[in-house]
Amino acid sequence: MSILDLFRLDGRVAVVTGSGRGIGRGIVLALADAGADVVITSRRAEDVAEVAGQVRARGRRALQLPGDLRDPDVRLMLAERTMAEFGRLDIWVNNAGGTDDAHVKPMTEVSDDELRDMLELNLIAAAACSREAARRMGEGGSIVNVSSGAGMRAAPNTAAYAASKAALLNLTQTMAAELAPHGIRVNAISPGMVPTDSFHRVLSFTEDDHAALARTVPLGRLGTPEDMAAAVVYFASPASGWVTGQNLLIGGGRDGGKSVEHR
Repeated sequence: MSILDLFRLDGRVAVVTGSGRGIGRGIVLALADAGADVVITSRRAEDVAEVAGQVRARGRRALQLPGDLRDPDVRLMLAERTMAEFGRLDIWVNNAGGTDDAHVKPMTEVSDDELRDMLELNLIAAAACSREAARRMGEGGSIVNVSSGAGMRAAPNTAAYAASKAALLNLTQTMAAELAPHGIRVNAISPGMVPTDSFHRVLSFTEDDHAALARTVPLGRLGTPEDMAAAVVYFASPASGWVTGQNLLIGGGRDGGKSVEHR
């Protein structure tokens, strides 16, 4: 067997939340390229349909389940429909998250409701989805959480977001310890600067800013959804069969200074 065979996902079923655009879309297509059938979900039904079409064009099966994962019924439906349609669940990627607030602000201006919203979106939904996934996975299952470089250090003006992502990293380690005896692995990736739609919307960056931002990255460029997706394929596949409880910062070597990362 070639070492490359360890990265194959043939016959496996993956759920990727927040997978209508950006990083989530890139993860879905990478998993499909590696051989997995994929469940696509996000709040925008038209985005879900477009990505599902791309999966089918690759010769893989796709299940379209649009919905808002802040709704507990949607989270349960997603897990149950996956099992009903495919009969198994091997990989769950908690990519849904970010913020609905289009403006950064100092912590002194963040309301209690905004704090709760960030925890609901970036932590509680991921924790509940992971719980439902783990209940249905067998040995060899893999959960991958998408955190953020902002959750690994001080993140001025994005405190609520960064704190929720830091909590997601602790959840990763805790669930990894709890699920290891069942043969289920839990890992995380923390993207650096990836110019998605929300990156531009929340941080008020435009494409004209890309060159200046790239100069702050040791490897000299911004990230892409494919950079993130490659790491998820590794964590989802047998290639990382002896890896759990880990977080991989994918930021081109940039791990300090003012935080501008945001999904």
